[in-house]
Amino acid sequence: MLILSRANRYTSAMNYFEVSPLRIVRSGVDVLTYASETALKPGQIVHIPIGKQTSLGVVMRQTPAPKFETKPIVDIVTETALPNSLIALAEWLSHYYRTPLATTWQTILPRGLDKKRRSKPPKSPLLSSRRTNNLLNDDQTKVVEKILSTNPSTLLLQGVTGSGKTNVYKAVAKENLSQGRSVILLVPEISLTSQLVGEFATDFPTAIVTHSQMTEAERHLAWQAALEAAEPQIIIGPRSALFMPVPNLGVIIVDEAHEPSYKQDQSPRYSAVRAATVLGQHADATVILGTATPTVVDRYLVEKLNKPLLRLDKRARHNASTASVELIDMKQRSSFKRHRFLSDRLLTSIENNLDHGHQTLIFHNRRGSASTTLCEECGWTAECPRCFVPLTLHADRFEISCHICGHHAKAPTNCPTCRAVNIVHKGIGTKLVESELRRLFPKARIARFDSDSAPHETVDRHYEALYRGEIDIAIGTQVVAKGLDLPKLRTVGVIQADGGLMLPDFAAAERAFQLLAQVVGRVGRDSNDTNVVVQSYQPTHPVIQAGITQDYETFYQSALAERERGHFPPFTYLLKLTNVYKSEKAAVTAAQKLASELRQNITNDVKLFGPTPSFYERQRDTWRWQIILKSPKREHLIDALRFVPPTHWQADLDPHSLL
Repeated sequence: MLILSRANRYTSAMNYFEVSPLRIVRSGVDVLTYASETALKPGQIVHIPIGKQTSLGVVMRQTPAPKFETKPIVDIVTETALPNSLIALAEWLSHYYRTPLATTWQTILPRGLDKKRRSKPPKSPLLSSRRTNNLLNDDQTKVVEKILSTNPSTLLLQGVTGSGKTNVYKAVAKENLSQGRSVILLVPEISLTSQLVGEFATDFPTAIVTHSQMTEAERHLAWQAALEAAEPQIIIGPRSALFMPVPNLGVIIVDEAHEPSYKQDQSPRYSAVRAATVLGQHADATVILGTATPTVVDRYLVEKLNKPLLRLDKRARHNASTASVELIDMKQRSSFKRHRFLSDRLLTSIENNLDHGHQTLIFHNRRGSASTTLCEECGWTAECPRCFVPLTLHADRFEISCHICGHHAKAPTNCPTCRAVNIVHKGIGTKLVESELRRLFPKARIARFDSDSAPHETVDRHYEALYRGEIDIAIGTQVVAKGLDLPKLRTVGVIQADGGLMLPDFAAAERAFQLLAQVVGRVGRDSNDTNVVVQSYQPTHPVIQAGITQDYETFYQSALAERERGHFPPFTYLLKLTNVYKSEKAAVTAAQKLASELRQNITNDVKLFGPTPSFYERQRDTWRWQIILKSPKREHLIDALRFVPPTHWQADLDPHSLL
């Protein structure tokens, strides 16, 4: 390419392009006009001059010669252009979530695009030694035929745990590849879906796996391989894999589509599920939302828009037996004669499994050893000095730490206030569960899986050992609640099923039901006798009752009615505004000022709540207050964003949680 200097006189053969810089130049300006003697395509990445510096930019479109003087494009970074559908998605994300286009491109594109990379053979994705039966049963065949015969659109595949959704995914992927069309498979997190990723990588060995644990260079090379591919590709990864520039996209599969991790918590605060639907529309591709427990919003939209609901209501294996479920009331201490939080029935099941070489899975969605450290004499409680939340004990390190900012200190042996030595640790975490089970069953092979696990101790690293039964008791948070099909698993134990049920959030019941239904679904997949022991302080609560029986329909109807009464999604749209200040006074004053201005300017159908302290009011030495807006019309919430100051405030349209 001819490199132009600023002194060049442009001729009639000069081409002009609107280019979107990858950094914000001026507020409200998403594109700048540049000149080039070379004809460029929309989607090519180039170097452009901005002031005295050079920046990366994406060519958006060709434009007529402007009346003002333009600078030349410096050089071309990628000869191959991004797919038009990806450009359209970037513009939609910017508009829908009210985010500068530059910020959107920073999310879509990998880092270090202009760095020279040494070509390395890609790392082999996680392979599974498990030999799966890819033959479809009648129900799966009908679903696959329906997907392939339906015009490209978004389809909800609601299949009970163990119904064989993965076989449907693979059959649809295979058909698309045979027609020269690429496939994107989104998973919530690689570590949460080790089995599915392993199966796909085994059946499709050329699949490109991308995720956040890869280095910048590895992710760049994977992205480049997808961009320059001449043949259709299979991409596997979390929400960012949606932005891989594959040729001729045919299908996007969103596994566990109900997972909150599909919503990004940083700007642009997008939902990968919604973004997948838009990308599918622009690429003329089918989008499959697969889950056993659809979100209330997704299921409602399917019904309201009269879209087909694909169902797999039976277990894939014809000889699958129903697991027996026992619900233990934690208030009845007669059920806990042998241990204070491990019921007699659960301990008996563990003993029986150990005697017969079977596995037990223990689920508890709280990590650490104890959630509260306090003095019995004066009531002092160990709190984070930065976040003002109770510090969690990690007995294996004899530390107390904050799960928000990471602050940690040595666990106290005496009270810093009254000097008493009566320090007690309250609450139950996965580390405490592990230590108690090791004490009770010293010969058992026990492994714990949660976000405190070392990189070499994660579920994906130990999946083969789990599958072969080399681990007797697996303990974990939600990383063990989904994606595991273990042939030697006989018992699932839930330490406290109602742990997150009472959080002050409209989606708390939904998350509690989904987790419980998912973990119960780890058993009852074959002909073996299996059981589930669920412990709860609220055993008669409707969400607990629906969760242990995996009764989605009852839960959905109840939750939908409650959402309608409370004016929550899907009956209204939400906007969460959160400020961040160094002092409490500044946060309160700013919140009150904005709330007053909004009340004077919003339309009558917008309801304002607050201002109030955020659920975690203090985080990392900052104070946070929030305002919640509700409206049946999303554009009215967008209009309210005009009054939100550009600094100190975070705006989250369509938040998945109000915490």
